[in-house]
Amino acid sequence: MVSRSRALLLIMAMSSTVRFAAGAYGPVFNVTDLGAVADGKTDNSRAFLRAWMKACATPGRPAVVVPKAGGDGSYLLHPLVFRGPCRGFMEVRIAGVLRAPPGLAAFRGCHEWVHFSSVDGLLVTGGGTFDGRGATAWPLNECPKKRDCKFLPTSIKLGRVRNATITGVTSLDSKSFHVTVAGSQGVRIHGVTIRAPRDSPNTDGVHIQGSSDVRVTDSAVATGDDCVSVGPGASDVVISGVTCGPGHGISVGSLGRYPGEEDVRRLRVANCTIAGTANGVRIKTWRGGGGGGGPAAQRRPTAVSGLVFEDIMMRKVRNPIIIDQEYCPYASCRDEPAERRPPPSAVRISDVTFRNIRGVSATRVAVKLSCSEASPCQGLELRDIDLRYVRRGVATQSQCAHVAGGVTGGTLVPPSCI
Repeated sequence: MVSRSRALLLIMAMSSTVRFAAGAYGPVFNVTDLGAVADGKTDNSRAFLRAWMKACATPGRPAVVVPKAGGDGSYLLHPLVFRGPCRGFMEVRIAGVLRAPPGLAAFRGCHEWVHFSSVDGLLVTGGGTFDGRGATAWPLNECPKKRDCKFLPTSIKLGRVRNATITGVTSLDSKSFHVTVAGSQGVRIHGVTIRAPRDSPNTDGVHIQGSSDVRVTDSAVATGDDCVSVGPGASDVVISGVTCGPGHGISVGSLGRYPGEEDVRRLRVANCTIAGTANGVRIKTWRGGGGGGGPAAQRRPTAVSGLVFEDIMMRKVRNPIIIDQEYCPYASCRDEPAERRPPPSAVRISDVTFRNIRGVSATRVAVKLSCSEASPCQGLELRDIDLRYVRRGVATQSQCAHVAGGVTGGTLVPPSCI
């Protein structure tokens, strides 16, 4: 039988690594107990990794806790991979501020800042902030000018995870994408705040690719690129209750840039507000791309199908509804003579519905459906569209190219061109 004094000594010995919080599901591993210092200067990577490894080896529902702190109040964190599989359901409870290293020197060989990999069962929460310090790296971003550029690091990546939730946190000024979901299933991003200046390059809010059963809900995204972008291999994605702006809107793509890209299927964008953005809801594909890869007998064009955009409010959006199958953001594309331009996009777009989309367009062309002459859009539906021009008394317009029929119904302002 253990004496009371011996039991107290055992508890004190354990307290340096484990704290139990009232109401918690399991043991709590506080990063400050493992050496983390919130002074904004000390590299806390080892302390964070130790906390993760101890929690990961613990069954049940352990939690890694990053508390608020005095002083500077931020935890400098170099690029880290929080790797699974783990024995239990992992919770990362961030109340403080995580701050990325400035510039790119600390990211040599690293494409992400905070990377959760191969974890089944993950919750990231706590009300804290991921500060990517993007302003120190944006001038080094060559992607707005060069086709063959290197992307800057993503702030948060979920790579090959299952049953994961990010909720109640803020991502601030990422160097490139704020959150990337890749090769994952069963991901929920709910109640998050994402912020970067409108002129910050390639700072997509949430990017989804090669993943299924992903939901982005009830979140506010203000950034310099797409609020949410859906890339190759994404399926069964729901985007709902998102407030977007500034930024480039909610986009599917870009697609067709690389050979062998996987299809995009079954996307629903609903109950969103898009304000002051370059685009509203958009599908974008590159000229000359989307023809598949591998042996000739196995080549098949990339397909986009089963998309629904509905119940969306536009507020002074430049291109509220747009399909752009000649996407190329570089000045060199516009200057290229016609005889040297790549062939039309081979990406096939079909079964796309735009329904109950209303509000104010910042340009006269409120609906632009510019499809590929090599693979015209099929099965488009426009129903109950009411988009008025920002200048009263001037009517909005629709433009269509290479649309192989479609269905219309209800109020249509501007009048349909399909």
